[in-house]
Amino acid sequence: MSEEQRRLTTHVLDIAAGRPAAGVRIELSRDGERLRDMVTNDDGRADGPLLAGAEFTPGVYELAFHVGDYFRAQAKARERKLPEPPFLDVVPVRFGVSQADRHYHVPLLISPFGYSTYRGS
Repeated sequence: MSEEQRRLTTHVLDIAAGRPAAGVRIELSRDGERLRDMVTNDDGRADGPLLAGAEFTPGVYELAFHVGDYFRAQAKARERKLPEPPFLDVVPVRFGVSQADRHYHVPLLISPFGYSTYRGS
């Protein structure tokens, strides 16, 4: 695999609203060390790979998705009530990368009361 294909990506889909989740804050850590924070764009994605090339190495990664803040903002914009505290606040997704010469895509599908993730392509 080429260096351009060696990367970690994610996106967030709001399955309750049927659209990408824009404005979700995400914290990325590897082996317990915080690497970076980002916010999803209008397409529910980071503006580029979370890690790419030589900076993407084997280890235990965690993406912490701040979905509670996202749903609070959505409820306020639509003048709807959301339970407080919310059922989901920060969704941590911890996963292992054993072969960092590949593309790892970790999407998150969310609603105010549930979520799902998987290793995508």
